[in-house]
Amino acid sequence: MKVSTGRDFPIVCVGGSAGGLDAYIRLLKHLPNDMGVAVVIVNHARKFASRLHEILPNFTTMPVELIVDSLRIEPNRVFIIPAQRDLHVLHGDFRLEPISKPRGWPDVITVFLRSLAEHWDGKLIAVIVSGYDGDGAEALRAIKEVGGTTIAQRLDTARQPDMPESAIASGFVDFVLSPEEIATVIVQIAHAER
Repeated sequence: MKVSTGRDFPIVCVGGSAGGLDAYIRLLKHLPNDMGVAVVIVNHARKFASRLHEILPNFTTMPVELIVDSLRIEPNRVFIIPAQRDLHVLHGDFRLEPISKPRGWPDVITVFLRSLAEHWDGKLIAVIVSGYDGDGAEALRAIKEVGGTTIAQRLDTARQPDMPESAIASGFVDFVLSPEEIATVIVQIAHAER
């Protein structure tokens, strides 16, 4: 049973990897900065430190922050997972842990989505975009079970379609859309929550 924290605004988790930068940029360019939603980008690149928190502010007027342990989750912001860490949510804050799968394809998107399903009071939107392997697909059922919305990037718009293809194959995807169309759905859900 979830313990209410009063933190009940929507969270959008955007999970990606190879080719994800293109999708993040196209998505963020179409999201307003005042929709009352926290956007969390979980990029499962493993070998190099992410520079997304330096690049993405060029494409959104929302503040973009690299997540540190115990950072408070706030709406109208974009949060970026740091490299080599698993991300969790507890009592309205981010929690960072050492990566639980140091070899093979990471599963940081799956880990974070499961934590959201268990510990977040607000509406959840899980978005799987371009990337290798199938990170995130295993957790989509948990998002659906708590009433969340699941979206996969349309394969012909993804630079690397493995991750959205795995998500679609899970059978738990509500929408298959381009990044621009994904932004439209996020805005509609955000407005419905107000």
